Amino acid sequence: MAILTPLVAFLWNVPNISRFLLCPYYAFSTLLSIAFVFMRKVPPLCSGLSSDRDDGNPCDFDWVAKHRQCLTIEQHVGNALMFSKVASLILFFRLDFRLGLLYLILCIVFIVTCRPPVFLGPEHTMYLSSKTMEEIVCCARSGTWLVEFFANWAPECQSFAPVFANLSLQYNCPGLHFGKIDVGRYAEMAQRFGISTSPLRSHLPALVLFRDGREIQRRPQVDRRGKVCPWTLSEENIIREFDLNEIYAESKQKGKMKQAGKEMEGKGSCGSEKNKDL
Repeated sequence: MAILTPLVAFLWNVPNISRFLLCPYYAFSTLLSIAFVFMRKVPPLCSGLSSDRDDGNPCDFDWVAKHRQCLTIEQHVGNALMFSKVASLILFFRLDFRLGLLYLILCIVFIVTCRPPVFLGPEHTMYLSSKTMEEIVCCARSGTWLVEFFANWAPECQSFAPVFANLSLQYNCPGLHFGKIDVGRYAEMAQRFGISTSPLRSHLPALVLFRDGREIQRRPQVDRRGKVCPWTLSEENIIREFDLNEIYAESKQKGKMKQAGKEMEGKGSCGSEKNKDL
């Protein structure tokens, strides 16, 4: 009965509802509400539109910006608190303009004076300066480096810190190194590599892979208009996009070959010394 009663009531009122929906005001309002989805999903209207999707399909779109999805519990909590503060600000302004202004001032003071907690867990990462970036990472035959360009004021960078630290603990070896450079302190390095430090551009955190001083790959990518291509900064995506498993295996193999070469040289030098003694 709990299901049949509202169903019968709905069917009984279908004529009234249809007359209500056929009213020009509500009909046009409904069309305007679904205009974007209709334009992006119905060919041939969507065929000539631009697309930010990885597969380039112009007749589909992502409901959420993938490069800024929540990865950790801290990000979920931070987003919930942010939306709660925005809702509270709107409600305070609706209640009283003076209370809304006071709440806005308190939020600004909070943002300026308080910072999210800094990640202090274990990691195998080298913190770089402009000088060490030039001398170690950008020099020839420096091996492979995965460098994170970050800023302490960016919540996304703070949330991404545990992910990058875990990757450094898993994949760091003599031929594969992990580094971080603070573009808030070394803005010239951000300009050199075309990374915007504006909070409105969403370039941070940025990952750049260097091999023997040359840039091989970076994520997230930026198009010609300076717009960030959607991409999720998750551990799985980083391992796949940067081929960390393959680079790690190659680095370990090269390390073993170098170690074997040194041992052979050591044995050869010992043999020559014995021959001299004889």
